[in-house]
Amino acid sequence: MTPPEPISCDALLARVETIFRRAGLRPESARSVAAVIVAGERDNCKSHGLYRLEGCLKVIAAGRVAPGAVPAIHDGGRAVIEVDAGGGFANPAFDAARDLLAARARETGLAALVIRDCLHFSALWHDVEALAGQGLAALSMCPSYAFVAPAGGKAPLLGTNPLAFGWPRPGPHPYVFDFATSVAARGEIELHRRAGKPIPEGWAVDGDGQPTTDPQTALAGAMLTFGGHKGSAISTMIELLAGAMLGEFMSREALEFMGGGDLLPRHGALVLALDPQVFAARSGRDPIAEGERLLTAFGAQGARLPSERRFAARDRALRDGIALSADELARLERFEAEGLAAVSA
Repeated sequence: MTPPEPISCDALLARVETIFRRAGLRPESARSVAAVIVAGERDNCKSHGLYRLEGCLKVIAAGRVAPGAVPAIHDGGRAVIEVDAGGGFANPAFDAARDLLAARARETGLAALVIRDCLHFSALWHDVEALAGQGLAALSMCPSYAFVAPAGGKAPLLGTNPLAFGWPRPGPHPYVFDFATSVAARGEIELHRRAGKPIPEGWAVDGDGQPTTDPQTALAGAMLTFGGHKGSAISTMIELLAGAMLGEFMSREALEFMGGGDLLPRHGALVLALDPQVFAARSGRDPIAEGERLLTAFGAQGARLPSERRFAARDRALRDGIALSADELARLERFEAEGLAAVSA
């Protein structure tokens, strides 16, 4: 069978955005949510690409997200800015407050964005890349669902709890890393289940705390943190900073609130923006140039920087289009034809 022709990034964005608008999202939210999904496909991050479309539609069909929510910014003129997502998706809330966050960081050196009452499904590199594009260093983090056992434990307590960091560079792409504090993203295990493939050893345990390579058993058991106690400590930090400190749900509460993990989690998120020029102002040194000394030294010894493969995939997709499988294209066409009915049965 001849594989489908690649689709341009703009054409795919238009199609996904239309699906969300027909599903009831206000135009600005439809654009924001569609953009991060298409960015996942563009960058060959399949676990955060079109795979996420069905989950977004399911939570809309279930009435557990506010499709018409308009993000409300609360700014007291201090370092901490709040944006209330109003039970809507996180991405429109970040987009609404991004420029204010960047301006405050340039003014004070350090600013924080608290996103309240949001549904989160996407990778976090979108946040930090956007801020790095404005010359800022950035950190983004959030809890998720309690699917992960702490080091030495066997019962789910922590979320997959992603952490992303971005640093501005003079070239077309910043320095970015984005990873779950679990060994792998839960979406990766789901993709293995759909493909009928075992997961690698060390990703998860069953209900008795025994190692498993069966994705279905893993999804019913508990995932593991990367790096043992080190990943467990970082994941706990994210629960505290992006959950407890904000007065928002931590991962166990999010799971209880939504009545299980079948729908997207509802919680808060924290984004920090730092202006290197403010921090280095009295040093007489250029922080970006100093950073380049380090980052270019990686390549000099044959080491790869995080996100290099993702950026290479992006460049190819922007030039040649996005290659979708026949199955992915069929699912996209089904969502276009049936809308929420496609996930309501």
